[in-house]
Amino acid sequence: MPHSPQDLHKKLLGKRGERLAERYLLEKGYRLLKRNYRTPFGEADLIFEIGDETVFVEVKTRTGDSFGAPREAVTREKCERYKKIALYFGKKTGEEPNARFDVVEVYADGKLEHFENAF
Repeated sequence: MPHSPQDLHKKLLGKRGERLAERYLLEKGYRLLKRNYRTPFGEADLIFEIGDETVFVEVKTRTGDSFGAPREAVTREKCERYKKIALYFGKKTGEEPNARFDVVEVYADGKLEHFENAF
């Protein structure tokens, strides 16, 4: 079944948000390790390294906040999934990461907010 125009719009909006978040973090001195890292537990949008920390980043992009702030869409289940992703990443790299979990919320107008240690 083909995707609806609304599905396509959401996908394009999400990809744009991820690109903006990536550029923002790179400008802050983060080093990109992985983009859209897929595991049996789900996908991490972005994985960076800064100092001795491996930063797993969930990017939430919205056109507005009529349904709440984008970061509020990061559920407890999503947080647990990211923790499993970090363990999986450690097994694959052979090193247990000093993991940190951040959320970057992006609005369609390009406004961005970064929440370190979000969960």
